[in-house]
Amino acid sequence: MEKGPPDTPAAPVPAEAGGTPVGRRVVLGMMGLAAAGVVVGARVQDVVARLLAPVEAADRTGLTSLIPGSGRFRIYSVVGYLPHRSAAEYRLTVDGLVGRPLTLTLDDLRSMPATHLVKDFQCVTGWRVPSVPWTGVQLATVLETAGIKPEAHALTFTSFDGAYTESLTLDQARRPDVIVAYAMDGNTVAREHGGPVRLYVAPMYGYKSCKWLSRITATPQVEAGYWEERGYDVDAWVGRSNGRDDHPTS
Repeated sequence: MEKGPPDTPAAPVPAEAGGTPVGRRVVLGMMGLAAAGVVVGARVQDVVARLLAPVEAADRTGLTSLIPGSGRFRIYSVVGYLPHRSAAEYRLTVDGLVGRPLTLTLDDLRSMPATHLVKDFQCVTGWRVPSVPWTGVQLATVLETAGIKPEAHALTFTSFDGAYTESLTLDQARRPDVIVAYAMDGNTVAREHGGPVRLYVAPMYGYKSCKWLSRITATPQVEAGYWEERGYDVDAWVGRSNGRDDHPTS
C-alpha cells in the first residue's frame, strides 16, 4: 500500500522520534478519495467512514492515514507517521513456540537462499499494482531455521510502528509465495513501503503483508490482527474474501 514521497502535512499529528508525521490535509485527502470512489466496497467505505469522522478524533487515535504517492502505490500508516529503522540497526525477532529463537539482521536475511517473485500487490480497497518484482527469504526457510514446535499452528507478525499486527496459519505461511521481503522493484524496500524488511503474502490482500516487520511469533492458534479486529476477514485470499471478486492476482 505505498509508493512515492510522503505528502508534507499542514498540521502534523504527534510523531515518535524518527517518524514522519501524517497530518490533517492527508487525512482529508483520503476522505476525498473515498468520496470519489477510490476506496470501494460498502464494507470498506463503512470502516473508513467510521474511522475518519471526526478528523480531530482521527488525529488523536492514529487511524489509517493515506499519503497519495506519485507512483503506482498508495501509502497507508495506522499510526499517523512513517516509522524508521536503518539497515544497520534493523533486527527481526523470531520467537514463541520455536526451538531456536532468532534475532536476525538484514545481512542475516540476505545470506539466506533468496526467492524472486513477480507478483501483483492487491489492496482490499480496490486498487492493484500488477507484476511487482519482490526479493526476500521464503518465510518457510526462516521458520525451519527457528525450529517450529509441534504445538504451534499459527504465526503473529508485529510491526515496529508499535501498533500493527497480522497473522497466518502455518500452512499459509509455508507457501512458496510468502516471503520476508527486503527488496522490491529492484531496490531495497523503502521506508514508505514498510522497509527495510516487510512481509509479502502474494495470494492475499495487502493488509496481510505486514510492513516494518520486527517480530514473528509462533502461536498455538491464529490471533486476529489489527484490521481483523476492525471487521476484515482473517483469511484474506484475493477474490475470495471481503466481498471482492473483481481483482484477481497473478
